[in-house]
Amino acid sequence: MDKKQIKAIETTSAPHPVGPYSQGILAGGWLYCSGQIALNPSNGELEVNGDIEEETRQVLNNLFAVLKASGCNASNVVKTTIFLIDLKDFTKVNKIYSEFFNNDIPPARACVEVSSLPKGVSIEIDCVAWIG
Repeated sequence: MDKKQIKAIETTSAPHPVGPYSQGILAGGWLYCSGQIALNPSNGELEVNGDIEEETRQVLNNLFAVLKASGCNASNVVKTTIFLIDLKDFTKVNKIYSEFFNNDIPPARACVEVSSLPKGVSIEIDCVAWIG
């Protein structure tokens, strides 16, 4: 793929990356969104106090900000991956997730339990979207 077909997506409506990566990459007809955690985009701080529902909502708000910056929305998302430090939170996460992905065809998804996540958060979500 020609480098001219690859574009970084960057928005101040999502947190600045905590490492050497882009918030999202447009490549061909695809958008690859990096995993988002529950950082407040305005100050880069965690403000969720261990509440998995509040944390999930912030993560999805951050992810949707990257989607919006690329001209996408929930209906463009074809695949998500959810990383949880405790699968006991699965039902609570699903409730919030379904508020954001309530389109006719929900994206394919994987959900895995991990031992830890950046900055001690409880959840991280990434996605791939088709923009054609």
